[in-house]
Amino acid sequence: MKVMAINGSPRENGNTAALLGAALDAAASAGAQTELVNLYGLKYSGCLSCFACKRRGGEKCRCFLDDELSPVLERVLASDALLLGSPVYFGDVSGQMRCFLERLGFITLSYERPGGRVFTGSVDCAFFFTMNVAEKYAAMYDAMFKNTLLPLRNLGGSVEKYLCTDTMQFDDYSEYEAAMFNAEAKRARHEEIFPLDLAAAAEIGRRLAQA
Repeated sequence: MKVMAINGSPRENGNTAALLGAALDAAASAGAQTELVNLYGLKYSGCLSCFACKRRGGEKCRCFLDDELSPVLERVLASDALLLGSPVYFGDVSGQMRCFLERLGFITLSYERPGGRVFTGSVDCAFFFTMNVAEKYAAMYDAMFKNTLLPLRNLGGSVEKYLCTDTMQFDDYSEYEAAMFNAEAKRARHEEIFPLDLAAAAEIGRRLAQA
């Protein structure tokens, strides 16, 4: 069993990374081989629309761009489960995660029939969205969640999401111009709720590793 995690946050020790770490640790405890990839540590771009992956008689499910993401995509398709995480920036996932999903989605998408896929394997997926807004406002992003998860349907496995809301962005809010936030409330919620988020992430990682 191979479980990969893709961190779409520029913070390698932030909320998103913590959730992915909890999920990976639980998967490893369940006997899985695990790998974490931090997208902001790689040099790559989004899809360049070269269509090399769509040529007749060509190799399927391979991105022909010569950069640091292409080998990661190969390992993703060879895994059994995929954990992804991204903060929500201006109503969407991070730019690096968007580029990753473009590349993954296009090489697995079929142009032969609507809604088809060329990837014949099965990779179960879970996506962790971290956001600064309160839980009651998360529904405003439903269309974005659906669009983000769409490329993962090409992997042929289960697809689920987990929302981590009202996150704490700074260790010390007094050092930043952020008067619109109640720093004490943010910290109190982080101390009370974030451990529950970590436990939920761990359960997802354990469950996918045992699937």
